[in-house]
Amino acid sequence: MDLVEVAPQANPPVCRIMDYGKYKYEQAKKEKEAKKNQNVMNVKEVQMGVKIEDHDFNVKLKQARRFLNNKDKVKVRIRFRGREMMHKELGYDLMDRLIEGTEDIGKVESKAKMEGRNMMMFLTPESDK
Repeated sequence: MDLVEVAPQANPPVCRIMDYGKYKYEQAKKEKEAKKNQNVMNVKEVQMGVKIEDHDFNVKLKQARRFLNNKDKVKVRIRFRGREMMHKELGYDLMDRLIEGTEDIGKVESKAKMEGRNMMMFLTPESDK
């Protein structure tokens, strides 16, 4: 048995007589259990261009849906090249189509915004109800 200081900030400090090795083991076991139950959310990225065809868009949409089903965040990025920068509305239309395709399993965390030559948006999975 050991004399263990439980609350050093109390006045007077509080001590207990306990088996310190067993206490440390139980604390480690609790931390391991808590770590096992936590949900780690990764960020996956879906990239596309402005002039993407319907089939290619559907492939990207399916990819984003799979990421959302796996409880990962999805970063959607549209690249603008050359004169495509003049037609940002095409990028916003693409983002809207992607939002419509994933609205049953995900929601928009941050709306589409331009960063240099890229338009970005984040989607998060719907929390279970």
